[in-house]
Amino acid sequence: MKSCSDTVQTGRSAAQRTPAGRLFSMASPQDIHALGLEDLTSLVAEIRECIIQTVSKTGGHLAPSLGVVELTLALLKVFDAGKDKLIWDVGHQAYAYKLLTGRADRFHTLRQLGGISGFPRPCESPYDCYGVGHSSTSISAGLGMAVARDLARQHHSVVSIIGDGSMTGGLAYEGLNQAGGLDRNMIVVLNDNEMSISKNVGALSSFLSKRFASRWVMRLKKETEAWITQIPKIGNDLVGYLKRGEDSFKSFFTPGMLFEAFDFTYVGPIDGHNLRELISVFNRVKGLDGPILVHVLTTKGKGYEPAEKNPSYFHGVGCFEPETGEAKKFPACSLPSYTEIFGQTLCRMAAKDDKIVAITAAMPEGTGLTAFAEKFPDRFFDVGICEQHAVTFAAGLASQGYKPVVAIYSTFLQRAYDQIVHDVCLQNLNVTLCLDRGGLVGQDGATHHGAFDFSYLRHIPNLCVMAPKDEGELATLLHTAINHPGPVALRYPRGVGVGAVPDAQAASIAIGEGELLKDGTDCCVIAVGSRVHPSQEGIRELEEAHGWSIALYNLRFVKPLPATDLVDLAQRFSRFVLVEENVIAGGMSSAVLELWCDRGVLSGQKIKRLGLPDHFVEHGTQKELRQLVGIHKQGIKDAIAALM
Repeated sequence: MKSCSDTVQTGRSAAQRTPAGRLFSMASPQDIHALGLEDLTSLVAEIRECIIQTVSKTGGHLAPSLGVVELTLALLKVFDAGKDKLIWDVGHQAYAYKLLTGRADRFHTLRQLGGISGFPRPCESPYDCYGVGHSSTSISAGLGMAVARDLARQHHSVVSIIGDGSMTGGLAYEGLNQAGGLDRNMIVVLNDNEMSISKNVGALSSFLSKRFASRWVMRLKKETEAWITQIPKIGNDLVGYLKRGEDSFKSFFTPGMLFEAFDFTYVGPIDGHNLRELISVFNRVKGLDGPILVHVLTTKGKGYEPAEKNPSYFHGVGCFEPETGEAKKFPACSLPSYTEIFGQTLCRMAAKDDKIVAITAAMPEGTGLTAFAEKFPDRFFDVGICEQHAVTFAAGLASQGYKPVVAIYSTFLQRAYDQIVHDVCLQNLNVTLCLDRGGLVGQDGATHHGAFDFSYLRHIPNLCVMAPKDEGELATLLHTAINHPGPVALRYPRGVGVGAVPDAQAASIAIGEGELLKDGTDCCVIAVGSRVHPSQEGIRELEEAHGWSIALYNLRFVKPLPATDLVDLAQRFSRFVLVEENVIAGGMSSAVLELWCDRGVLSGQKIKRLGLPDHFVEHGTQKELRQLVGIHKQGIKDAIAALM
């Protein structure tokens, strides 16, 4: 097996590929300070080869990380990663940074159980000064660090690196607004990988940036403004006129007016693959006062032709053949994913009901809405990384008689909690929240697991919370949700199910209606969502091995609970196992116990609750993680056997 230091064919000839070794010989990022431009250029090629080789085996965020290799090297060349604070937004772009900050020898464990995370984590490295996973946080966090530095009378630099996609998030602009108002020394690097850069634009913008950002020019401007202001009667008006003239000149040639409006000094756009220019610009702005924004243009997937041609596919990719970019062939699985079933079912419903509208927050492919967008473009809205806006936008639609379906990953919907409460549920509006990736999601780890949705949703008045046991039930519950006059949260897991075929004519069921899948006499298992079928398999094996009689109840509704059935079960059985793929604290099992307590039917029953623990679950495959926390088939069997 090749190591990271082995080269990969990426469209360059053998003579052009860089011999490996320098990357793994570096003791710390401070070693970069001693490297010249030629050595840095060689290191660029080696880093790209290592990222491609590793991600081809582990999967991960390839294209964004390939696009910032030169940018990362330039930052580490100019700034001191041991003292200065470099904050990466989201972390999709942080692979080169990980390689250059002491983790090259562990990089092959990327996103693997027990290995390094795909995102910056302070507990993983002292060079990761801030943990990230959700977008648009770096400017606010950086400003907090800048204020803390000033309060402590320290003098290091603070640099927030944010991608253009994250700039669609409102939090980024809240951070910009306060940063400009506080006038603290900090640098924001905007990595813009959606546009190319021509020689003319690059040369002109570089010229303008050098002139506008030079220390002597900044000092001259302030001194000149102070002098002109003293001119009787016309001084202030003249300064305002001159400033408007400069702003008009800059905005004519550059997109900097927006950031100047936030009282940032705008520098750019800069060619993000020109090491010499990047280093020169960072050296200049490092010494400037006040908030600075450096606009850097990069190519997503830079240096790897398949990723440059298809950056969306290689943004977050599974295992692939590095020589060709083709996905690696694994044993064929003909089963559609929950996400695909959701998209197909919604399209069928929308064809019959023109009041159905679909909304996503920058994830049309990930949430299965691509086909909907093609078939019903007037009823599809991608709002960008703006989960709060997505929910309130849906509330506005629902208030006018439409049936908005908001498809967002469970972990990202956490950002819109207030909007769910006040804008949707308080008004009891017909908004369907479809929570994809409910439960453990795998290698993206703690920031992406949908671990908390039962807990943070079930206590909100008017909101119905449901989870299907398989793909067929997903279609049924989607019909139920959209046709319900109030708000609904429908939660389903990542990946494929068990092969249950949805009924093309699926109809709604009664709200709060559970399902006794199997009756018994010795013990009862109450399961919800993805844990129903593993429970079913475990029960079958235990009954065959021991002759026990075990009942299985598919809860389906976490709110409202099927109260009548649950009270009846509590009066019939003395042993219960409750299974969910949500944190135990405040989740499904908590809801059931609350009901039993309130109804006075608890009388010494032996109860075992299985779910996610009260700590953040690490990264690994879904299978590994379910086994780790004991909610897989064997874990369910062990819990039943312990009660028996």
